[in-house]
Amino acid sequence: MSNSRTTAAETVPKTVIAPTFMKDFLALIKIGIVNSNLITAFTGLFLAFQFANINFVHELDLMIATLFGTALIIAGSAALNNLIDRDIDPIMTRTRTRPTVTGRFKAPAVLAMALGFIAIGEVLLFSANATTGLLGLAGVFSYVVLYSMWSKRRHVSNTIVGSLSGAIPPLIGYAAVEPSLGLGAWALFLIMFVWQPPHFYALAMKKTDEYGAAGIPMLPVVKGFARTKKSMLAWVVLLFPLPFMLSELGTAFLVLATLLNIGWLLLALKGFNVKDDLKWAMSMFIYSLNYMTILFVSMIIFSIFI
Repeated sequence: MSNSRTTAAETVPKTVIAPTFMKDFLALIKIGIVNSNLITAFTGLFLAFQFANINFVHELDLMIATLFGTALIIAGSAALNNLIDRDIDPIMTRTRTRPTVTGRFKAPAVLAMALGFIAIGEVLLFSANATTGLLGLAGVFSYVVLYSMWSKRRHVSNTIVGSLSGAIPPLIGYAAVEPSLGLGAWALFLIMFVWQPPHFYALAMKKTDEYGAAGIPMLPVVKGFARTKKSMLAWVVLLFPLPFMLSELGTAFLVLATLLNIGWLLLALKGFNVKDDLKWAMSMFIYSLNYMTILFVSMIIFSIFI
């Protein structure tokens, strides 16, 4: 009599070459997410230095503590997310080889490492000031508890809930220099918050079948592609006024940001007349990545000349 139940390890394709320890470790902490969030945290830090007329060279210890602390709490939170999702990750192609699924990293070790990373990261963030440390705790709570443990498997609004944690790193960076948080800090927060839904909805469209099989109520799974396109368009429109909260960066920055928004708007509108929804979704996803990279790098560059 055959056993229809399979273990997580058995669902991994036999052709997958066993990754090295380092590759497993980087997958566990989601190094791509760590790196992308560090870019926004650094932007917040750098803008705060520039707006306050502080030479960052004289505050390298603060910069290193803030960025390293931010990296550690993100890495620890990502590892906890992998631990929480190890029962559904085998169902999805892009997650089925994670070390928490294959068993190459055992749950107790992952838990200990994740909590250790978060604890050390928080010590570093609190060494900057209380606001920075508290924002770090808010980021961990929103990602691990509000998103991973509560909304991800229950609510179609999970992407919006998850966007809270993704918008906190620039606040952390800014608060390390200016704990009172100015308009610039909240501009970065809002840009990151509003940018994330159309970015992740595009990915969700590409992986709709897998999300559905895993029981994750992503918007395209629950509401369909047409409703998802309307939502993506609305979020892109909401981006338009936000760069003007950073008017200190000058007219050239505002023009660049507006052109980026117009380009994304036109691409979003195009989605209502395409024949290949998945190809269009991939275009939206790629544009979103380029959008965020160009926008945040330009903030750093233009801030040098204010």
